Amino acid sequence: MERIDDLQLDGLKIVQDTNGYGFTSDSVLLANFVKAKHSDICVEIGSGSGIISILVNYKEKPKKIYAFEIQEGAYNLMVKNIKSNNMNDTIQPINSKVQNWKNYLDSGCANIVFVNPPYFKYDENVVGENEIKNISRFDKYLTFKDLFECVGYLLKNGGKLYFICLSNRIYECFYTMKKYNITPKKIYFVHPNENKNSTVFLCEAVKGGKDDLIVMPPLFTNNLDGDYIQTIQKLYKK
Repeated sequence: MERIDDLQLDGLKIVQDTNGYGFTSDSVLLANFVKAKHSDICVEIGSGSGIISILVNYKEKPKKIYAFEIQEGAYNLMVKNIKSNNMNDTIQPINSKVQNWKNYLDSGCANIVFVNPPYFKYDENVVGENEIKNISRFDKYLTFKDLFECVGYLLKNGGKLYFICLSNRIYECFYTMKKYNITPKKIYFVHPNENKNSTVFLCEAVKGGKDDLIVMPPLFTNNLDGDYIQTIQKLYKK
């Protein structure tokens, strides 16, 4: 079953599969973290129904976004969403795993790559029965090695990677990035509220960058009553 979500942003709407993995506040956080120039070529890895590419396209207006999505159902929704939001000229959906990038793009073609990857390591003993959600949540088809190896090929030297990841996987994440000459440059730790540990972090990284990481002030998504704080509310309307 499908539902239509109004993004309350100049008429933008997103069709989602209620049986699939819908977008969350993490998608909005990442979309508003990405910075791009009008001349930039961007690649999104694991686009789902297209929410992040659509928001980045609206906000940053890059030259082109190539959006990879492995699942056919999510890809079909993305195609529908791109068309309904009149973004066909800018966003090119690709129904493939990003490991097949050579079939579609040239090495070093991208100025920007952004990705909201599967958060959890694949474990057949803990995955649920919904395979659509499993692919989005678990890294069976996109491990850190797969991800950063592809990013290393796709980015120009000096190109930027933007992503969001579980905070408890930060060491594994940065260790793998370094193998493919991708250097973290700026991170935000995101907390549910000021009394809770960080659950995820946002990272800006550079291919071939120097080792000078900046840790930005923490970002709290909710107040102690559980309501979205003003900063997060503004991200939805930016």
